Amino acid sequence: MAVNYGSKRVVVGAHYGLRDWLSQRITGALMALFTLIVLAQLLLTSGPIGYDKWAGIFASQWMKVLTFAVIASLLYHVWVGMRDVWMDYVQPVGIRLALQIFTIVWLVGCAGWAIQVLWRV
Repeated sequence: MAVNYGSKRVVVGAHYGLRDWLSQRITGALMALFTLIVLAQLLLTSGPIGYDKWAGIFASQWMKVLTFAVIASLLYHVWVGMRDVWMDYVQPVGIRLALQIFTIVWLVGCAGWAIQVLWRV
């Protein structure tokens, strides 16, 4: 007969800890940097801020690429956060899976819409 000393600990979850923490910080820093770049462009321009000014900011190719990178970062940032919320607070597996699928579909739809809007400018 085997003797068990101490408590038996059951470890569950996907163990994404450090990777998720680091990805949240990196994507958050990229989004903050992008915000500062857009604010600097707005503050350094003169005249009223209207559609033409916004279209001018996002018309250059480098700004479109940077904006696309920020959109991708935002989507990943949201996915990591929502996946963690669903894993932590929704216990029934079927409901959790349905919510995760809904989140993925929603984020893919938002990505398609954002890219469509970005490349129409």
